[in-house]
Amino acid sequence: MSARDRARALLRRHDGPLTRELVRAPGGHGLGQLPADRVPDRVVRSVCGFCSTGCSLDVHLKDGRAVGLTPTTDYPVNLGMACPKGWEALAPLAADDRATTPLVRDRRGRMAATDWPDATACFVAGVRGVQQRHGPDSVAFLSTGQIPTEEMALLGAVAKFGLGMVHGDGNTRQCMATAVSAYKESFGSDAPPYTYADFEASDVVVLVGSNLAVAHPIMWERLSRNPNDPELIVVDPRRTETAAAATQHLAVRPKGDLELLYGLGHLLIARDAVDHEFVAAHTSGFEAYAEHVAAYTPGRVAEATGLDIEELHRCADAIARGRAVSLWWTMGVNQSHQGTRTAQAIIDLALLTGNIGRPGTGANSITGQCNAMGSRLFSNTTGLLGGRDFTDPDHRAEVADILDLDVATVPDRPSLAYDQIIEGIADGRIRGLWVIATNTAHSWIGQADVHELLDRLDLLVVQDLYTTTETARRADIILPAAGWGEKEGTFINSERRISRIRKVAQAPGQALADFHIFRLIAEAAGCGGTFRSWDSPEAVFDLLRELSRGRPFDFSGISGYEELDRAGGIQWPQPVAGAEVDTERRLFADGVFHHPDGRARFVIADSRPAAETLSARRPLVLLTGRGSSSEWHTGTRTGKSAALRRLVPSDPYVEIAPGDAAERGIRPHDWVEVTSARGAMRARAFVTPTVGTGRVFVSMHHATTNRLTMPSFDPQSRQPAYKHAAVDVRRLGNAAG
Repeated sequence: MSARDRARALLRRHDGPLTRELVRAPGGHGLGQLPADRVPDRVVRSVCGFCSTGCSLDVHLKDGRAVGLTPTTDYPVNLGMACPKGWEALAPLAADDRATTPLVRDRRGRMAATDWPDATACFVAGVRGVQQRHGPDSVAFLSTGQIPTEEMALLGAVAKFGLGMVHGDGNTRQCMATAVSAYKESFGSDAPPYTYADFEASDVVVLVGSNLAVAHPIMWERLSRNPNDPELIVVDPRRTETAAAATQHLAVRPKGDLELLYGLGHLLIARDAVDHEFVAAHTSGFEAYAEHVAAYTPGRVAEATGLDIEELHRCADAIARGRAVSLWWTMGVNQSHQGTRTAQAIIDLALLTGNIGRPGTGANSITGQCNAMGSRLFSNTTGLLGGRDFTDPDHRAEVADILDLDVATVPDRPSLAYDQIIEGIADGRIRGLWVIATNTAHSWIGQADVHELLDRLDLLVVQDLYTTTETARRADIILPAAGWGEKEGTFINSERRISRIRKVAQAPGQALADFHIFRLIAEAAGCGGTFRSWDSPEAVFDLLRELSRGRPFDFSGISGYEELDRAGGIQWPQPVAGAEVDTERRLFADGVFHHPDGRARFVIADSRPAAETLSARRPLVLLTGRGSSSEWHTGTRTGKSAALRRLVPSDPYVEIAPGDAAERGIRPHDWVEVTSARGAMRARAFVTPTVGTGRVFVSMHHATTNRLTMPSFDPQSRQPAYKHAAVDVRRLGNAAG
């Protein structure tokens, strides 16, 4: 059978029926008074495809068509709640700019429709052509935290074991690489230790660089249910929605958080708030830590952070008194030039005070994307499947044995990281790029350079739901993909809960689940036989269970999809088959960590200045972050919902302090230009004291925000430092914009 015939055979089999029903429920559907032709006859349960919280949604179907959804009332994550994005989760599937047929750019530069056999043949010919001209390492892929774990694993396997690509990374690098690096060095593995119940069990909650109320609304709701009237300490340069609700807001100078955290360690040791028994039995490096933070006196820290000495003492007192202190961080820490060391300074405080492994405690990284946790374990990007190391021959042999591979097909060196792949385009090492379910031309730091670099490529393939993203417009080949709700698989949320997503709608036209696209590419490349057993998402889940066996995240005891359905998701680890599944589970209750000696490590480093300094020409610090709970990433999905669009400003905006605005003659709602050394964007002025003098804030969702950002990277994690750049703002004429 020819490759084309094999592709046609696969296509005939790919598009199965909608997922089986979970509930027959024509009554009690929670959709109000619907017309009779829209009253649902069945309900399908699926985890939301937006953020990392992992809310369960009940999708209501009538005659096989989704007529609405409601949040699942008995799911242990969201407990009947949903944010605006969750309520509108179906809207992106009905967009009129969906990619519905494969497109290939012809010799005259026009995109022409084709079929899947031709598209995958063009893909393989293009990849191999680039490799023949420029070497086997000249093609890379950029993946995502937005697709199911099974698809991530298949992508990485086909790319690396089938097509011979060495280099591939994911957009998880933009949100969670810092947390991964920090946990691995401190705990011995990538192991967020908490469960969402800890939000409700703490008596002191410390949020560092996290606007929880906006970025993770359901987690904020869980925190708001805390019956202990907790002390809420928020460390953030802006007076965000979360900071406004805090009992203590530490408006730290941008990128002053590492000095602050070391200063708190100094004060806690001075108060003898150390859990000496825990530190002695379960940690290493405390003496060096204590010596390091001794230099971070209140006076030094106050000068470095812009905080009052009294604020520092008040914060340390609250932590010292706490019975159960939980410390949480997200992008404000991760997206920093010294993010890994800052995250580890948070971990150090939890170790110092023994606040780990107990209800309401932990050094807790909140993930960004819906399946960033799956990506961290199984994307096969810069790390070998299952948290293994490409450079370790035993790891390569283990993976080859489990997957029945020729070990020679497993690369013996790690991939370049995302920023290094982009730099590889600049210096000519990378000449072909395959982009899956991410929008690099919008989201990557230092956007103007990225646009120019993507246009240099010999081959750019984009696999996505839409033809209109900034990246897809530059593509040579567009492969139309199915979205959330049009495919099957699993996600892993921030608290390590493995849960099901289900197919509740048919993808339009010829669009396919990414899973089936990867299999078609394997067949076209002549390596389909290598992945013959990877014939369904559940079959791949079984392979991943085996790959997890004996690892810190071992979930080999989960029997399969049906057990996940019955349990309402299962947090890893779950190594024993048939074991009782606890609804909530945290790590390190036994005080045993994943280093060979079983101890967690205190990790320290000297603070470093940000990569870009302020000047008379650019005297303001640019801060970026999530604009609202109704926006997501580059807006390619949330922008398809009329309801969500009504909940966000119609124009880009920049928050600027009253004094800074007055100095520049800027009034509320004026059109202004924000400029950095790399570019400029136009925006409406939102004059507000919440941003702080000498700082401005721009939403990360605007298409032009990353014209401004400074390409700087944490040396440990290679994560971009989106949160700091030098800019100025000037008023434009009223007609501008």
